[in-house]
Amino acid sequence: MAACRRVPLLLLMSVFLYMHPIRGQKSANSVIANTAVRVNIQAQNQAAVPAAVNGGSPVVAASPPRRRTSGWKLAEEGACREDLTRLCPKHSWNNNLAVLECLQDRKEETEIAADCNHLLWNYKLNLTTDPKFESVAVEVCKTTISDDVHSQGEVIACLEKGLVREAEEQPGAHAIRPDCKKAIMRVAELSSDDFHLDRYLYFSCREDRERFCENTPAGEGRVYKCLFNHKFEEAMSEKCREALTTRQKLITQDYKVSYSLAKACKTDLRKYRCSMDTNMPRAREARLSYLLLCLESAVHRGRTVSGECQGEMLDYRRMLMEDFSLSPEIVLHCRGEIEAHCSGLHRKGRTLHCLMRVGRGDMGTIDNLCQKALQTLIQEADPGADYRIDRALNEACESVIQTACKHIRNGDPMILSCLMEHLYTEKMVEDCEHRLLELQYFIARDWKLDPILYKKCQGDASRLCHAHGWNETSEMMPPGAIFSCLYRHAYRTEEQGRRLSRDCKVEVQRILHQRALDVKLDPELQRRCMTDLGKWCSEKTESGQELECLQDHLEELVSECRDVVGNLTELASEDIQIETLLMRACEPVIQSHCHEVADNQIDTGDLMECLVQNKHQKEMNDKCAVGVTHFQLVQIKDFRFSYKFKMACKEDVLKLCPNIKKKVDVVLCLSTTVRNDTLQDVKEQRVSVKCRKQLRVEELEMSEDVRLEPELYDSCKQDIGRLCQNVAFGNAQVIECLKENKRQLTQRCHHRVFKLQEVEMMDPELDFQLMRVCKQMIRRFCTEADAKNMLQCLKQNKNSELMDPKCKQMITKRQITQNTAHNMNYRLNPVLRKSCKADIPKFCQSILNKATGDSELEGQVVSCLKLKYADQRLSPDCEDQIRVILQESALDYRLDPQLQIHCTDEISRLCPEEAAAQEQTGQVEECLKVNLLKIKVEGCKKEVLNILKESKADIFVDPVLHTACALDIKHQCAAIPPGRGRQMSCLMEALQDKRVRLQPECKKRLQDRIDMWSYAAKVAPAEGFSDLAMQVMTSPSKTYILAMIGLSLCILFLFGLLCGRMTKRLMQEQKDR
Repeated sequence: MAACRRVPLLLLMSVFLYMHPIRGQKSANSVIANTAVRVNIQAQNQAAVPAAVNGGSPVVAASPPRRRTSGWKLAEEGACREDLTRLCPKHSWNNNLAVLECLQDRKEETEIAADCNHLLWNYKLNLTTDPKFESVAVEVCKTTISDDVHSQGEVIACLEKGLVREAEEQPGAHAIRPDCKKAIMRVAELSSDDFHLDRYLYFSCREDRERFCENTPAGEGRVYKCLFNHKFEEAMSEKCREALTTRQKLITQDYKVSYSLAKACKTDLRKYRCSMDTNMPRAREARLSYLLLCLESAVHRGRTVSGECQGEMLDYRRMLMEDFSLSPEIVLHCRGEIEAHCSGLHRKGRTLHCLMRVGRGDMGTIDNLCQKALQTLIQEADPGADYRIDRALNEACESVIQTACKHIRNGDPMILSCLMEHLYTEKMVEDCEHRLLELQYFIARDWKLDPILYKKCQGDASRLCHAHGWNETSEMMPPGAIFSCLYRHAYRTEEQGRRLSRDCKVEVQRILHQRALDVKLDPELQRRCMTDLGKWCSEKTESGQELECLQDHLEELVSECRDVVGNLTELASEDIQIETLLMRACEPVIQSHCHEVADNQIDTGDLMECLVQNKHQKEMNDKCAVGVTHFQLVQIKDFRFSYKFKMACKEDVLKLCPNIKKKVDVVLCLSTTVRNDTLQDVKEQRVSVKCRKQLRVEELEMSEDVRLEPELYDSCKQDIGRLCQNVAFGNAQVIECLKENKRQLTQRCHHRVFKLQEVEMMDPELDFQLMRVCKQMIRRFCTEADAKNMLQCLKQNKNSELMDPKCKQMITKRQITQNTAHNMNYRLNPVLRKSCKADIPKFCQSILNKATGDSELEGQVVSCLKLKYADQRLSPDCEDQIRVILQESALDYRLDPQLQIHCTDEISRLCPEEAAAQEQTGQVEECLKVNLLKIKVEGCKKEVLNILKESKADIFVDPVLHTACALDIKHQCAAIPPGRGRQMSCLMEALQDKRVRLQPECKKRLQDRIDMWSYAAKVAPAEGFSDLAMQVMTSPSKTYILAMIGLSLCILFLFGLLCGRMTKRLMQEQKDR
């Protein structure tokens, strides 16, 4: 140890109280008595004492002369005799130190005569100037003090520094005997009321006192506190700063070294029994940290602690946060981290925040003992109760507090919550953000460090989680586990019982909202997922990205990490407001469309459902849409992540779909069960009503984005990249793109797209694009229509003048899909399948035989049925459905897949203007009919001839002719029902009847049809007797042809009769011969 110089303080007095007699068996008290000074009271009043009381610097030379009487005692002085008799027990009168301690302690409670006060002050001051004090100090603490110490004034300072070095286990520190330690601390304590009594500090800080504390009167520790408050000022001398730091370190070891703190909190310490633990060593009991923890515990439990004491505690808590070196555990266990990362940042709490940042993992790893020391210091200082305790945070966040949190009372614990609410917002500044997260990292690891949470939840924590007192810990239930217990109970249902109180649940939700901002604020998540965070999410550095990353890789996580991520996701599905960043991004759409749901105190998944339903509103911004979609993508990994679905269907899942975890598989399992029960007309559905209702919601949500259908997305990922690379996800746009490019899809994707179309055609409500584009038209035309007949209703109103063009275009697309029969079950048109289930195998079996399971028949079956319709051979139900298809395709050629396939080139060559028309009213078909002779492609010519043939059966399938002859049909054929060519025959007879005058346009169109049919008969003769008969029956000259056929049959019959009689006569003549 370096040489220690003597300091004029009270070491001798303390030493002799506890040590054995020295040299000649003289007692310590005897030595004190022989070296004591009889003080002239009048001289005190005139010289030294006034100087001290008035804040001046008393000079030793001004002290009264010494009286070296061997038996002098304080008890014999008249100035203190009355107070001594009143306050101190008689057995202590012979011991000057006992008398001094008694009067020193009791003067805080009762008034002591001024002359006695002056006597005591000078007695302490003058005793420290006697050389014999030094000799006794050297004798008692000889293992600490070097032999060559002879300089005046630094012995005690050296011993105090040695005590600090030993506590911090600094290199080269000497061991100090317990009795010496006790003596040093007692000397520091007795000099705590007036800084003049600490001679080393007095001489070190004389100029600084004049500079910073000129108007601060001496006494009651006021000058100490003033100098402490200016310790880190640039103008403070280094020597004074060092002396102040040493005294602060002594205060942390024994709070009584601070006169003001000991005085202010004396009653409270006694009241709350903070010094009554007989099992605890006195040294531990006297530590500043123990006092702070004991009294803070009382405050947090709602007990009354005097305002004066709380003010003193606030000062010393701030002192601990400002200077890390005042905590020996920090100095001892964090030495490596300070040297590596935090050197040169000693002032204003910057080193401590640097260590916090290291503890967060932002600047490397930290030793466990250092982490524990930091956590302990945060609990002792308790900055969560008052942000001003943390000077670094206070200075960094001052501007944010003035703007964002100005409505909160200064020093209120809610300031920290307010700052967290504005984290990552425009009002937050970077420096404040760093300091806030560094502090919150440690507060999050002990639920008691959030005073509001502790106040509201201490009863619940004790009742449900077996929590102990504020400053008590348990290995069975560590502080970090208490909050996990609380939030597990926060979301229990009434049936599960043992729920949190409402106030506590609100606070738990607040903490969860804060933790969602940064994964490091969740201790359990960070501990269990440390490996996975490094493996999968090392590049995800933006706020909120780490948890999203873990959710994206849920299946690849280790089991303990997967469990905690799954629990958090399941929790968020019930209360999406926990996702703070998402809520901020979605604020506009929440205010516009979901405010009623958001205002509910209890969120049971309604808010997320509302956001999903309004995901494509104009108020929805990109950040919100991405966040909502991400949550939907996470939900498909496990049905538990959809709270409403889980609660509605958990019993059905256990009964019907056990061992299935993925939500998409559960939805498929349940929907298949519902469909099978419906088709089989079972009396009682196996899936409950509430589950079927929620199942519909889930199916509708999944139809919006191809990524929400994992099997479809995985099967078509390659095709999406090739055909739909510029199409954005969402709004079912990618799905629509795949449908439009169906012929170019790979076989696997093609099969999946068909499966999707099959479901949509069976249940049009699941067709997201159709329902979105035609939303207003559905409200206008189909409010009373069943969901499964929605498309049929829209088709019926398609040509209405009030129909929206975009909706009409979408309806046309769906009609094209329906008419393009995909496989032998024709599941894309359920109405046609049901109506023609007997006709299809009867008339079109040859086409079915050629089809493979996944082959695209491109409307061949529908074309087959059309021809049979023209032959009038279909059943009534099937005929009605084919008539509708014919009417629709006659207006829009795109609804006839065979015509579109075979005539694409011819349409482009012969009818480009008609095809380019936005509104299709049959112009393309009419153009092809008119240009029949110019058509070169045989397949196209055949299809046009089929159209002509079909038009004979019903004028409704020839929209141009029907429009031209509408008035004539009304006048001439009103009594004739449509179908089977009846109205067409009526018009043809009227055309031949010279008495009837048809409209010129109708007459012209009819004549054109006759010419076309004549040409068709030539180029496409009947293929069989049935076709020939049908051609005759549908011919405009049917009467003439039938008459000629009848006449021919009559002539043949008569000829037969004549020939028969001649033959009979000849045979008779031969017999007669």
